[in-house]
Amino acid sequence: MASVKRVQSIYGLRIASPGGRVTSLGFTLTELLATLAVLAILVALAAPALSAAFVSSKLSTLANTFLSNLYLARSEAIKRNARAAICPSANGSACAASGGWHQGWLVFHDANNNAALDGGEAVVQTQAALPPEFRLTGNTPVASYISYSPSGATELVSGAFQAGTLTLCHVASTQARQIVINSTGRPRILKTTVTSCP
Repeated sequence: MASVKRVQSIYGLRIASPGGRVTSLGFTLTELLATLAVLAILVALAAPALSAAFVSSKLSTLANTFLSNLYLARSEAIKRNARAAICPSANGSACAASGGWHQGWLVFHDANNNAALDGGEAVVQTQAALPPEFRLTGNTPVASYISYSPSGATELVSGAFQAGTLTLCHVASTQARQIVINSTGRPRILKTTVTSCP
C-alpha cells in the first residue's frame, strides 16, 4: 500500500493521496484576510468598553487606597490618643502648600494640631503621586488636610467638625469616585460621574 505524502504549503497543509488527488487543509489568502478584517472590526468595537472597564477598575483601586489611608490615620489617632492627620505632599517629607491630593499624601502624628508635618512628628505612611491622568481634589473643608482627634472623629484645627467630599476622576472619562467623610470621620466611596475632570 502506497504511503501518504504530506507537503507543507504557505497557507496550510496539503495532503497528496495515493490516487493523486490533493486535499488542502488550511486557509486561502482570501479567507485569512476576511478573518483578520472581521477580527479588526470586533477589536475596534470592543476597545472603548475595555478602556472604560480599565478606568473604572483603576478608579476603584485608587479610591480604596485613599480610603485605607484615612482608616490608618483614624486608627493612629485612637491608638496614640493624640491627633493624626493626612495631607497632600509632593515630596513625601512635607505637606504641600497648594495643589490636589493626586500629587501624593502623608499620614502623620500631628502632635501640635496644626495640620502640618513639623520636626519630631512621626510619619506613619507616605503615598506617591497618582498616575498623571488621574485627579483627586477635595472641597474646601478637606482640600488641604484631614485631621482625626483621639476619639476618631475628624476635626478642623479650629476644633469644629470636619466633613467633606473628595472627587477622584480620570481626565479622559466622565467616570469618577467620591470619598465622602461624614461629621464623625467615617469615610465611604460612591460611584459618580463628572462633566469634566480638572
